[in-house]
Amino acid sequence: MKSHRKELWFEVPTRRGFLNITAEVEQCLRESGVREGLVLVNAMHITASVFVNDDERGLHQDFERFLERLAPHEPVGQYRHNDTGEDNADAHLKRQLFGREVVVAVTEGRLDFGPWEQIFYGEFDGRRRKRVLVKIVGD
Repeated sequence: MKSHRKELWFEVPTRRGFLNITAEVEQCLRESGVREGLVLVNAMHITASVFVNDDERGLHQDFERFLERLAPHEPVGQYRHNDTGEDNADAHLKRQLFGREVVVAVTEGRLDFGPWEQIFYGEFDGRRRKRVLVKIVGD
C-alpha cells in the first residue's frame, strides 16, 4: 500500500470565503500514484473547514447567509471566547457546522465523486496563511 502526504497553503484576503480546491487535490492524487484508495482532506486550523458541495455562486452566498444567521460575527461581545481578546468565536462555531475534513474514494486513479461534487476550503477567520492536509492511501 502507498501513502502520500502533502500540505496545501491558502491565504484568503477576507474574513470569510470559499475556495474550490478540487484541482489541487487532484494534483496531489496524480503525484501519489494511487489508483484505488482514499483521500483525506483536512483543514489544519480550528477556524477553517473542508467540505464537499456544488460550485455554484448563489449557493455560496446562501452558505454565507446561513452561517451568519446561525453564528453572527457581531456583536463580538456575545461570545465568551472573545473575552480573551479574540474576535473570532463565530469562526469556531462556523467550522463546527461545516466540518473539519472530507474523505473521498479513489477509483481508477480519479476522485470518485457524485454529480456536481467538488472539494472546498471554507475560511471563517481569514487574512493569514493556513494549511490543509491531503493524505492519500491505497494501491
